[in-house]
Amino acid sequence: MRITLLCVGKTDDGQLATVVDKFQQRLKHYIPFSMVSIPDVKNTKHLRADQQRAKEGVAILKYLSPGDHVVLLDERGKEYRSVDFATYLNKLMVGSVQHVVFVVGGPYGFDEAIYERSNSRISLSRMTFSHQMVRLFFVEQLYRAFTILKGEPYHHE
Repeated sequence: MRITLLCVGKTDDGQLATVVDKFQQRLKHYIPFSMVSIPDVKNTKHLRADQQRAKEGVAILKYLSPGDHVVLLDERGKEYRSVDFATYLNKLMVGSVQHVVFVVGGPYGFDEAIYERSNSRISLSRMTFSHQMVRLFFVEQLYRAFTILKGEPYHHE
């Protein structure tokens, strides 16, 4: 199985990018992982939220293949404890899923077409975080999940 984190927009905070990169490097020990940033929609000042979501949705769909298992990082998604998230990933691996794409949407969430295309939704918290912080929290939780699956001492419970 391989995992991609697909994000709308880029991280412009160098310190956050450094920490995200640190976890990306650690993840390579466990699984093929990549992070793809889709450029922000241009000229959003004159767009309604639904129009911006639609444009971002078109861009997201271009990056998805028919066989991809798509998981949206969405505030209305299912919340997991770290151990349960590790179990969720293990079920995907055992279920012969070839490619999981976790998607971080734009500032207004996802277009309906993306919800329809997705296989599931996960919430990292009931709180709202910046899209830059979501990347960091997600890659850290992904790393944590693999250390849990391997029985390594990173996670304490």
